[in-house]
Amino acid sequence: MHFDPWNPAFVAHPYDVYRELRDRAPVSYFEPTGQWLVARHGDVNAALRDRRLGRSYLHVASHEEFGREPEPGFQEPFWRVIRAGMLDVEPPVHTRLRRLVSKAFTPRMVEELRPRVRRVARELVAAFVERGGGDLIGEVAEPLPVTVIAEMLGVPESDRHLLRPWSADICGMYELNPSTEVQHTAVRAASEFSDYLSGLAAARRADPGDDLISALAQVADEGDTLTEEELIGTCVLLLNAGHEATVNVTANGWWALFRNPAELERLRADPSLLPTAVEELMRYDTPLQMFERWVLQDVTIGGVDIPKGTEVALLFGSANHDPEVFDDPERLDVGRKDNPHISFGAGIHFCLGAPLARVELIESFGALLAAAPGLELAEEPSWKPNFVIRGLESLKVTI
Repeated sequence: MHFDPWNPAFVAHPYDVYRELRDRAPVSYFEPTGQWLVARHGDVNAALRDRRLGRSYLHVASHEEFGREPEPGFQEPFWRVIRAGMLDVEPPVHTRLRRLVSKAFTPRMVEELRPRVRRVARELVAAFVERGGGDLIGEVAEPLPVTVIAEMLGVPESDRHLLRPWSADICGMYELNPSTEVQHTAVRAASEFSDYLSGLAAARRADPGDDLISALAQVADEGDTLTEEELIGTCVLLLNAGHEATVNVTANGWWALFRNPAELERLRADPSLLPTAVEELMRYDTPLQMFERWVLQDVTIGGVDIPKGTEVALLFGSANHDPEVFDDPERLDVGRKDNPHISFGAGIHFCLGAPLARVELIESFGALLAAAPGLELAEEPSWKPNFVIRGLESLKVTI
């Protein structure tokens, strides 16, 4: 098998191919997407911190000046929303947006959220156990982070069922060479979510609450500190980033534990291992397999010269299995101490919500370990066709 992100067999287990890439072609050109694949941990880590690479190039050049084709016109509503969020902009805009939003994600603020996260996790797990099991993704993994981020944003409970489908549809655009249907679906979802948030922000301006949208709406009213589009783009990003990865770490992690029963029993016997176990599960089956960067200036990565105007694809899943960094990387070790995984990224775009994600994951796994010691796999799961944001279709379990 070779690197083929559209091949279900590769998506299900890409790690043998990654090993070949690290050994034989750690930086290689992938013709189908016109990207340079970067496979080794050291190179990926350095590239994430290199300011000659960027999530966008539009702050320094137009599409034409950068030698790229502009996106089709029908995609404009999607990119207007996405490029107003901090993930797809560079300094100084990125610096300003991150500073405003980071106030909600300080370690102190996140710790204050822990009792609420714990309560939601335990309530979801208790109901799940009472039903005798079911789909761990749909009934536990998804509702927890959606509930938390919806409460942070101030989305009314009656509207929260809209969030997960919008997020999933928007994230479809991040896959490699998405189909026309996926593109149109993403545009529609971005437009609907944008309209919804615009209305919610207007309501919060008139009647502020103790939530993030209220706080951001007040900032937006102050003038040019935060525009309406930036408010909407920020909220869309917080929803997508605030739960997509957490859902997949939960599901991929339990699937990994079921495949490694000795490590599952070790964790059940010693819940104090939960913090290291969560880090290890993020490393072992990385939810975000690839992160892309544009080359803003000629750069050399792993001894390979890569010209300005091209794109690099940083293979997080491969980097997290690099034996130069991780001892016996193909082995799941819930007590792994030395674990510099890069599942949250690095550099200025390091995941702002990492502390909250860790709290959610520890509380979710902890609640299931405590309340469902007899949790067992009901049927072998299948992987979604997506490669970049990689996760299971469902995870059926019994108690």
